Amino acid sequence: MAGRRRVAVLFGGRSAEHEISCISARSVIDALDPSTNEVIPIGITREGTWHVLAGPPALPTETGRLPEVTDASGPSVDLVEGDGASRQLAVAGGGRESIDVVFPVLHGPFGEDGATQGLLELAGVPYVGAGVLGSALGMDKAVQKVLFAAAGLPVVPHEVVTEPRWREDPESVHARAEELGFPVFTKPATLGSSVGITKVHDPSELDDGMEDAFRYARKALVERSIEPIREIECAVLGNDDPVASTAGEIRPQGHEFYDYEAKYLDEQGAQLVIPAEISEELLGNVQRMAVAAFRAVEAAGMARVDFFLRGDDELWLNEINTIPGFTSISMYPKLWEASGLPYGELVERLIELAVERSEAERSKDAGVRELSRGGRPGT
Repeated sequence: MAGRRRVAVLFGGRSAEHEISCISARSVIDALDPSTNEVIPIGITREGTWHVLAGPPALPTETGRLPEVTDASGPSVDLVEGDGASRQLAVAGGGRESIDVVFPVLHGPFGEDGATQGLLELAGVPYVGAGVLGSALGMDKAVQKVLFAAAGLPVVPHEVVTEPRWREDPESVHARAEELGFPVFTKPATLGSSVGITKVHDPSELDDGMEDAFRYARKALVERSIEPIREIECAVLGNDDPVASTAGEIRPQGHEFYDYEAKYLDEQGAQLVIPAEISEELLGNVQRMAVAAFRAVEAAGMARVDFFLRGDDELWLNEINTIPGFTSISMYPKLWEASGLPYGELVERLIELAVERSEAERSKDAGVRELSRGGRPGT
């Protein structure tokens, strides 16, 4: 099948969301049409080494355990810069293989935060999703809230707490939590998948909540709990002209909130309601705010934007996720399926957007290179 596009799917990684990344990657790999795509599965271990796998990662339903990339998963590889003219990435390790586009399905630090995106920029290969800046902003819940507020979007009252401040002056954090009003949520500022999030019901629980958050990051949020609450999510797709999907609602079942266990370990942990049972007017507001949030952090390709809803119309922007969960039953692809874009077509569209953005940026790079050689703009 000559002429197939060679797609490297990256998964695993050094974050606490390693297993979820593997599961999402399996869905992406399964969705890629083998008649037009040749998939190269590249798993990254928890220590950061890269390996080419013989096949996609196994699912828990196949093995009885969560998937993991280890040094035994396949031959190790090094990534080196490819031919700039062909925009390819060479993979060294028992020979070299050209890669036409990379689909990072890496959740959390070192994968979703701009680190891997910077490596791919240096290699000159197109990749799915936000660039270095958009990825970094999308990973940092504290910084993105500043940008959302500057864009006129409503954010939940909160306090940003660094680990040194917590160690040196915990009393000030306790005082601020009292001002916000209990219950509050404590959460790492640079992680997703509800890892390290604690609902703190009263002052006696705050210390444990903060310590759990600081297990995963050096910066944390203390955030007011908006109650009673509904969790509304919206998917965004595009580059310069992004569009929003219909909205969905997450209803935790048997869990106080949509925590890690409800998301990934308890099959009955939550009910996904798509489309969300909200008014057309509110849906329009959700879609408008989702696109505004996408633009505020300079996202590209894809993002899922999460909201809190109290009552009929009190809407708060929670956060944006630039590499959302991507299993076939995850909210992001299900929202697009409900909006008329099936999973397989969504994956193909994201690859098209990656190539489109790469070509646009490559034309600008050519101008910069001309200037470095002593040329003038426009000559």
